[in-house]
Amino acid sequence: MLENYPIENILFLDIETVPQVSDFEDLSDPLKKLWVKKAEQLSKFDKFSGEEQKSPGDVYERAGIYAEFGKIVCISTGIWRNNSLRIKSFYGEDEKQLLIDFTVMLQKAQEKRISFLCAHNGKEFDYPYIIRRLLINGLKIPHILDLSGKKPWEVNHLDTMELWKFGDYKNYTSLELLAAVFGIPTPKDDIAGSDVARVYWVEKDMPRIVTYCQKDVVTIVNLFLRFQGKEITDEAGITYI
Repeated sequence: MLENYPIENILFLDIETVPQVSDFEDLSDPLKKLWVKKAEQLSKFDKFSGEEQKSPGDVYERAGIYAEFGKIVCISTGIWRNNSLRIKSFYGEDEKQLLIDFTVMLQKAQEKRISFLCAHNGKEFDYPYIIRRLLINGLKIPHILDLSGKKPWEVNHLDTMELWKFGDYKNYTSLELLAAVFGIPTPKDDIAGSDVARVYWVEKDMPRIVTYCQKDVVTIVNLFLRFQGKEITDEAGITYI
């Protein structure tokens, strides 16, 4: 499986996002009104799911998953070279600078041998989120991320969740579940995605978020290796740049 995708030509990535501000009340008046509308939609879904209806402030913790109300605080990347994995992360409070640094790296990687991107649920989340935040920050979309004018077969975006579906679009399969199925160490041994906003805004522990994001990248790479019928890598085979 995946013989047409040499792992050396793939840049693996994962992003971590948080709400743009620490509290609903800190939003600008226009965004506050628009979040109230968004919260109404979320509350309808919660009611349908049998959950208790919450106020806009109570559901603001979910704002990080929407590019219009959230921001990226970490992008971790992985490149496979000489049978080992190189991990590099871009992170911090200045999202625009983070994105600039990431796109500079992406351009250099493309000039060498990178021709594909790979993420878990990347087509639904990571790729579009990065593109939207680039535009919001007034930055140019790198060619490898840009979808405009491209035919479907010209888009070099891989997605380990989509690869696992084999055409079955009924269910979402988490990275944690696939890691367990394939005997790969879980990336969720400390925090989970739902904890990132708290760790960022309350605990102010960026290194913890970076470590979590890097673990996801390592897991995505190992999952891809297992899809190819190969052995997974371990910490001895990983270099953090």
